[in-house]
Amino acid sequence: MRWNKFTLKTRTEAEDIVISTLAEVGIQGVEIEDRQPLTESDKQQMFVDILPDMPADDGIAYLNFYLDEEEDKESILADVREALDELRLFMDIGEATIVESQTEDKDWINNWKEYFRQFYVDDILIIPSWEEVKEEDKGKMIIHIDPGTAFGTGMHETTQLCIRQLKKYVTPTTELLDVGTGSGILSIVALKLGARHAVGTDLDVCAVPAVEENKAANDIDRDAFTMMIGNIIDNKETQDAVGYEKYDIVVANILADVLVMLTPVIVKQMKPGGIYITSGILAEKESVVRDAVSHAGLTVEEVTYQGEWVSVTARKR
Repeated sequence: MRWNKFTLKTRTEAEDIVISTLAEVGIQGVEIEDRQPLTESDKQQMFVDILPDMPADDGIAYLNFYLDEEEDKESILADVREALDELRLFMDIGEATIVESQTEDKDWINNWKEYFRQFYVDDILIIPSWEEVKEEDKGKMIIHIDPGTAFGTGMHETTQLCIRQLKKYVTPTTELLDVGTGSGILSIVALKLGARHAVGTDLDVCAVPAVEENKAANDIDRDAFTMMIGNIIDNKETQDAVGYEKYDIVVANILADVLVMLTPVIVKQMKPGGIYITSGILAEKESVVRDAVSHAGLTVEEVTYQGEWVSVTARKR
């Protein structure tokens, strides 16, 4: 099946009101293409350490919307143009030209599956739900992970660095805090390694169903892994819900710049002697994270590397 794609050219300052206008005539799910710089809040919610250089904002936005081939596009476009003409009376919306093209129907949510296959992190097999466990692997530690719309399959070097550190430090009494839990993979690995309990926090509500599905796939007891949505860095309610001085291990696989803000806060959640495992750090940011760890009163225990990525493990004094 193919869709009719329409690209509306407008001004970045007008994109929100134009999108609202499109919604009023029945157009939902608009894609935005512009050069507006990311806010600090946007950056904190992204799981990359260095963002590509972006061209300067030129003040132009392209809004894409799609119509089924069976829909009466001429009637819908007439309504859109009429609404835009009315909007022009009140503000500058730029050219507001509309270009038509066609696009194939794609299952964007599930397309990533063709790239996710079972693999090992040392002796731990990580496998998606749609693949069978081979007979020779059935006696090994197996983690079933479907990331869905949340981050984290274990394929990335940063996640593997964290998994290897968890293998070193998890004990049967471990209380784990997993900041930026995503799909829940690190908490699930820790629980499979024998940890007593895990708490995961995330900013993205998509993490909630992903975690629940992965808990079920791995036979994790409902009460063994608690999931919370909230920003532990600056939200007192989230900090209180997580609790203070109760965690033997805190793991955080997120941006280096976010780790700098997180570290002085997270020490309050850690028990004396607790372990702090961080990753998501490019090699050139290692010293930044090490400095943040030291300034927070933690002692660096180990620094490990995989490819261009770094994991810093520290202990609370």
